[in-house]
Amino acid sequence: MKFKFCPLCGRSLIEKYSWDEGGVPYCEYDDIMYFDTPKPCVVVAVVKDDEILLLKQSYIFKNSKVLVSGYVTVGETLEETVYREVKEETGITIDNIKYLGSQCIKSKELLMITFMATYLEGEIEKSAEVEWVQWESLENALCEMTEDEIGKNIVKKVLEEVQYKGHKAYSCDINSLI
Repeated sequence: MKFKFCPLCGRSLIEKYSWDEGGVPYCEYDDIMYFDTPKPCVVVAVVKDDEILLLKQSYIFKNSKVLVSGYVTVGETLEETVYREVKEETGITIDNIKYLGSQCIKSKELLMITFMATYLEGEIEKSAEVEWVQWESLENALCEMTEDEIGKNIVKKVLEEVQYKGHKAYSCDINSLI
């Protein structure tokens, strides 16, 4: 998001040179530069034995299942966000969080920070923002995530992490069949 007005005082911003960042919106009154920063969001693949936790949230994708995801709150670490989002959306507790990488969605100004975690305990209790949540076979996950390209990339990384040796998991993934 490119700032045009100062969020603190409301004055128009000017462009100020900032070494390797180039021209940056700047408030002369508050002496603050406003860098163009993405919104950080975590995406978590929760694994339990040979199953993965999938959700249905039509506001994200109409016909696709997705992984647990959510925005990072100010004052919260990425790991705290992962624990909180899984607990809020599903009611379960996780362990062994592992960073898998990141991806950008430029059109939405999102930085998707991806993780996998293992189920620790608890019964699934879906939140109001989730239409449906359940454990699915890891081998069927790519087939269930028809619209979610980032989610599919995460599942592929999870398959590598668990050293999956079969072929069934990739049966619905056109890119893996080419």
